[in-house]
Amino acid sequence: MSKIHAEHVFTSESVSEGHPDKVCDQVSDAILDACLKDDPQSRVACETLTTTDLIVVSGEITTNSKVDFEGIARKVVTDIGYVDPDIGFSAENCKVMICIHKQSADIAQGVDEGAGLHKEQGAGDQGMMFGYASNETEELMPAPILYSHKILQELAKVRKEDRDTYGYLEPDSKSQVSIRYIGGKPVKVETIVVSHQHKAEMKLENLEKLVKDISEKVIPASLMNDDVVYHVNPTGQFIVGGPHGDTGLTGRKIIVDTYGGVGSHGGGAFSGKDPSKVDRSAAYMARYIAKNIVAAQLAEKCEVQLAYAIGVPEPLSINVDTYGTGKLDNDADLEAVIRKVFDTTPYGIVTTLDLKNPAKNGWSYQDTAAYGHFGRNAFPWEKTDKVEALKAELA
Repeated sequence: MSKIHAEHVFTSESVSEGHPDKVCDQVSDAILDACLKDDPQSRVACETLTTTDLIVVSGEITTNSKVDFEGIARKVVTDIGYVDPDIGFSAENCKVMICIHKQSADIAQGVDEGAGLHKEQGAGDQGMMFGYASNETEELMPAPILYSHKILQELAKVRKEDRDTYGYLEPDSKSQVSIRYIGGKPVKVETIVVSHQHKAEMKLENLEKLVKDISEKVIPASLMNDDVVYHVNPTGQFIVGGPHGDTGLTGRKIIVDTYGGVGSHGGGAFSGKDPSKVDRSAAYMARYIAKNIVAAQLAEKCEVQLAYAIGVPEPLSINVDTYGTGKLDNDADLEAVIRKVFDTTPYGIVTTLDLKNPAKNGWSYQDTAAYGHFGRNAFPWEKTDKVEALKAELA
């Protein structure tokens, strides 16, 4: 059973929607949304690359939807804010290359119900996926990654909504928050780091003030103090950025996408993958399970691991770790409860969370592709609607 450190400092980072890798994630997921809109059975594995005035969209897609790949890519880039041709990457000037083919029939027969060795729908690949939850924040997320995301969300909001005041900000940025923990609880923000792309005429003191004001707005006062150390654009300037400054790729920010380094990660990326890929859907289910366990007050912290084999419906294993905070005598006892309350087959996951119809339920996969896949109640895996069922099983 895992132990809680008596006292330590933990750091997590986030990157903005304008970060090169996140541009790619959003393009890939916007294409996934377009495929699912008219064909919920679409099979999508879409990868994107960006560099100086170039977007390359590639991968395996089988769909009956008519998709304007180039138009989608340019719209995503426009919405992010890359519209200035002078910074080396813009929606109007960039070249878009499309390199798409269909999904392998060997994979399809393992995923299609009744087509492979197993009658039921199988997993789209082998692997292990993790979900995590903690009661240290209202969102049941680790504090460092949650506040790193929120700082960048607010920066993006002012950049887009008040160009008269903040027109010096460009889309690319990164944040980092270090928090001191005592007895497993966050008690004090130690350091906040923000690097933000900007126009040449920006005054650094203006950005420093903006970052401090936003940090004090999104981080609870109980964690803030006069001793917080800020590092804002610590190199002195950040003019060359975005895909012009660094090549972007889909799926390269897997720790930013999840829990900021807290807990474990199976290694699979999310964006551009339809829900038959358990890299994505089972990670969502693992979060759903862990969050409901914490919400039911069965643990203060909880990590759930699910493991699959390609083409096989049932998970090979379910593992639970409450880091010594569980209310049961043995964390292994939670496994039996999970199997009764949650359907962790690929079909069960997709059905429970209705992952093939995001638009009908008011969310999109593109929404997940910046500022984290977890911790925002817009997504179905963030629901805590299994609390009573968990309590009933234990009763």
